[in-house]
Amino acid sequence: MPELPEVETIRKNLQELVVGKKINNVTVKWPKIIKLPTIVEQFPDALKGQTIQDIGRRGKFLLFYLDKLVLVSHLRMEGRYGLYESHTEVEPHTHIIFHFEDQTELRYKDVRKFGTMHLFAKGEENASLPLSQLGPEPFSKDFSTALLKERCQKTQRKIKAVLLDQTVVVGLGNIYVDEALFRAAIHPERKANSLTMDELLNLKKEIMNTLQEALEKGGSSIRSYVNSNGELGKFQQSLFVYGRKGEECLQCGENIEKIVSAGRGTHFCPQCQMLR
Repeated sequence: MPELPEVETIRKNLQELVVGKKINNVTVKWPKIIKLPTIVEQFPDALKGQTIQDIGRRGKFLLFYLDKLVLVSHLRMEGRYGLYESHTEVEPHTHIIFHFEDQTELRYKDVRKFGTMHLFAKGEENASLPLSQLGPEPFSKDFSTALLKERCQKTQRKIKAVLLDQTVVVGLGNIYVDEALFRAAIHPERKANSLTMDELLNLKKEIMNTLQEALEKGGSSIRSYVNSNGELGKFQQSLFVYGRKGEECLQCGENIEKIVSAGRGTHFCPQCQMLR
């Protein structure tokens, strides 16, 4: 699933590609992607004549700001957007097509069909699901060490589960949680309430460092991720643990291990991240 660095990269691409374009019509080939309005036929009707004013992001969600509406889009596992000339062949697994006035089309493709789209009146998008219960952005002042400490002290959950919880902090997924925990020398199975203040300070710093480096490299292309220009991310070349089961740790030489933690495949170094 694309995480914050990948979604932010896509946001920047879409901002360059589609801002200012006016929607003539919308084709919905797989109605289950449309979660709101509940009557799917109302989705294209509402978007006709709307112009894309800006592209935003909230956690792992893309926000298309239109004249009077906001389209909230979640890519889930394999959703992707691409801009095409209207006369070009429509590729398989294309489920939503936004037809623009200038004879171009923004096409949403999703092999697994897990992506979602919600349409809100502008200004109401944060008051309802899926955005209403999200935690702070990791680069915002609201994501403080004090907040992280408060959330961790309240729970017996493992730190991996806490960091994956989008009500604690948004945008982190399996890749960047594993990488940040390695950099902070914290075992993913540590109980969150066992972390000291010094460890939490270091963990917050490494979360920020990991995400910033991934942003600078356009995210991580582990499976099928490409940005809206069809380009691969490059951060996967800098991964310390994720996807490196059985390989030598780049810091100590011990073999990287993989377990299941918080229901997710989890990579760590047993030497650099001893379970205390």
